[in-house]
Amino acid sequence: MRTKSIRFLTILMVISLTVSLVALAGSDHKAAGKAKSKKEKKTDVIKLFNGKDLSGWVFHLRDTSVDPSTVFTVKQGVISVLGDPFGYMRTEGRYSDYDLNVEWRWPVEATNSGVFVHTQTPDNIWPQCIECQLAAGNAGDFICMSGADMNERIDKSSVVVKKKAQSSEKPVGEWNTMKVVCREDTMEVYVNGVLQNRGTGVSVKEGHICLQSEGREIQFRNVYISRPERSK
Repeated sequence: MRTKSIRFLTILMVISLTVSLVALAGSDHKAAGKAKSKKEKKTDVIKLFNGKDLSGWVFHLRDTSVDPSTVFTVKQGVISVLGDPFGYMRTEGRYSDYDLNVEWRWPVEATNSGVFVHTQTPDNIWPQCIECQLAAGNAGDFICMSGADMNERIDKSSVVVKKKAQSSEKPVGEWNTMKVVCREDTMEVYVNGVLQNRGTGVSVKEGHICLQSEGREIQFRNVYISRPERSK
């Protein structure tokens, strides 16, 4: 009888230990899941172009007698910019620490344009900003406009900081992608996935984003910024 009791108690102890180990394993799994979720950064996406109209944008043209609605138009989710007269459309809001994503193409002829980041006001045909060049063959150059500067502009007689790689642009009619990564006073620009330029010690760290009218027609689509979601 005593032997049976010992066996019974042993079985109970084994069952109890097994249950405890299973519970502990489950707890560890949940804790690991929570730790993983904390490491994963959520992304906040802001569409600068809604695909329908140009609400949220401000327009500035050198020739003030021209109606901006004849220069900047929208059709089937695409912004068309005539290129003449010179000027730009800029966001109403100001932004910092973001990834800017823009698609562009030349519908007729590859010519000249640009994307302005960290643009300062008041509006000026050449505002203080960093231009990410879109001129054919030079997409990815930086232009330090109206007093803006960066460490890489070693030759102070020129406002241009040349791109580092060969042109990664696509032919006329095909869509290109530009990604501009802005973090505090550092800026990188990618053209069709190729890192073309990097600037450090950038003197302007936040501001408006602009799409330029300069040359002939250019088209834009899928204009948005993404950045880590800010704490609420």
